[in-house]
Amino acid sequence: MLRVILYPFTLTIRIFEDIGRYVLLLLSIFRSIRNWYQYFGVTIDQMIFIGAKSIPIVILTSLFSGMVTSVQSAYQFSSWVPSWYVGSVVGESVLLELAPMITGLVLTGRVGATIAAELGTMRVTEQIDALESLSFDPISFLILPRVVAGTVMFPFLIIIADIFGVTGGWLAASVSMDVSSYEFIKGFRTWFHPFDAWFGLIKATAFGFSITSIACYQGFYTKGGAMGVGKATTVTVVVSCVTIVFLDYVLATLML
Repeated sequence: MLRVILYPFTLTIRIFEDIGRYVLLLLSIFRSIRNWYQYFGVTIDQMIFIGAKSIPIVILTSLFSGMVTSVQSAYQFSSWVPSWYVGSVVGESVLLELAPMITGLVLTGRVGATIAAELGTMRVTEQIDALESLSFDPISFLILPRVVAGTVMFPFLIIIADIFGVTGGWLAASVSMDVSSYEFIKGFRTWFHPFDAWFGLIKATAFGFSITSIACYQGFYTKGGAMGVGKATTVTVVVSCVTIVFLDYVLATLML
């Protein structure tokens, strides 16, 4: 009974402890930037894993997101709005929201969970302790390359998501709803602003940094054996998804 009563207090204390330790880890990451060139090869490997190997799932999700947006827009506009408005809705929705948000959530599962599992396994099997005993800085060697790779590669993935999202919307509008290419492009160009694309890239940079840093934190401080690795992976996905939604709201409030 006493544990049930005290649980909210212990949970609050644990949350603040995690926030403080996460901030300290971020400070260590920023201090280790001066050694980035020593592990440039590791950074390239992580960029390939986070960026190049994520392209197929990004293309698939963005393509169908654009197609669904196009179909739903045409359904809503069918009776009282000109058909060329479909292009404007698809363009604005994909560039401002769908591409960065859906890509971020999908890559939370692929990238964030993998990083947390890798580092968590290294922690519980004492590989990180072994690196420290050999005078390796685990922050510079394990965490910095992953965070840098995620921050750099996410904007490129969002560009790909933008292209295929708009393409998927155009295909759906042309094939399913008899919206001509001219009408779709007219609608897209009517409401397009260059800042829309830039805003998506700003979101992507914030999402990439958040996902990789949270995953590295959860994996680096894993304890409790195999069960701890599973818990760290689950917490990474949940916290990263909540963080993405929160950052999406904050950035939209501040910049739009």
